[in-house]
Amino acid sequence: MRSFVNPQDLGDLQKAMQEALEIKNDRFKYQHLGKNKTLMMIFFNNSLRTRLSTQKAAMNLGMNVIVLDVNAGAWKLETERGVIMDGDKAEHLLEAIPVMACYCDMIGVRSFAGLSDREYDYAETVLNQFLKYSGKPVFAMETATVHPLQAFADLITMEESWAKDNGHSLDNFDFNHKKMKAVLTWAPHCRALPQAVPNSYVQWMLAAPDVELVVTHPHGYELDPKFLEYTNPATGEVRRAVVEYDQRKAFEGADFIYAKNWSCPGVTEPADYGKILSKDMSWTVDTEHMSWTNNGKFLHCLPVRRGLIVTDDVIESPNSLVIPEAANREISCSVVIKRMLESL
Repeated sequence: MRSFVNPQDLGDLQKAMQEALEIKNDRFKYQHLGKNKTLMMIFFNNSLRTRLSTQKAAMNLGMNVIVLDVNAGAWKLETERGVIMDGDKAEHLLEAIPVMACYCDMIGVRSFAGLSDREYDYAETVLNQFLKYSGKPVFAMETATVHPLQAFADLITMEESWAKDNGHSLDNFDFNHKKMKAVLTWAPHCRALPQAVPNSYVQWMLAAPDVELVVTHPHGYELDPKFLEYTNPATGEVRRAVVEYDQRKAFEGADFIYAKNWSCPGVTEPADYGKILSKDMSWTVDTEHMSWTNNGKFLHCLPVRRGLIVTDDVIESPNSLVIPEAANREISCSVVIKRMLESL
């Protein structure tokens, strides 16, 4: 595996899940793969879980790790072609990328959406330059439009929780069990946030055949259609997310509630891209909201704004999975790095 951006990159998702559970039982089993190999983690934006979990996963696999904070520990980098570099950016990515690649065997890139130019963000301009010019395996630690390591960890967490609650074994994992209903719900926020987490969550839930997915949000927050459907690379089967604008109706009978804010994706009104169209606090997930579910479990990628996205009583309840979810970031990343080490 030379790149990791979407669930299709993993191939057979059931095998990937089996591998994740195997690694969770013995995190150092494949330590020999990373001996004398170096991972470079490049951050264009802040991070807590991604930084710690990715570094831990690489170390578990025997790798050396270099961490570069572009905005704090390097020259400011220009990312666009054809510009006259007479401003505060001293180096271009076109030179920086091959130089970085000289010092490592694998690259992880984290770069958020600017939320001002939809075409630039959705073209994945920064990530694609690393894929094109580094000559090394590259994986996404969140990009302008996707966060696959998070969504893979979300799926692992849900499968573990579902197995525990329904008395089935995760040994020899497969998706052949009663389907679980998952709901991705928009929630209010004080800042404009990217669509990367919701985009990937939808992709990965559609890729998992045992998940029935409903997406709920106010009008104007419609996700890009390319993320609302998934084509199974092996069978050609196409699955599409159900969009329900009535939050209560969406929550009914849900087994999992994934709350997340995102700014306007600009699908119907491109001029609104990146804008906050609503701060409707009735969308905040509280105890009443969770009472509409089937004793549903609460998920969030963190960090979370309490009182906006979710109330204290929900996130601190026994049905909150936010900490196991964060812990599984180490596991999802371990699978990806292992697969890439095997391709070297």
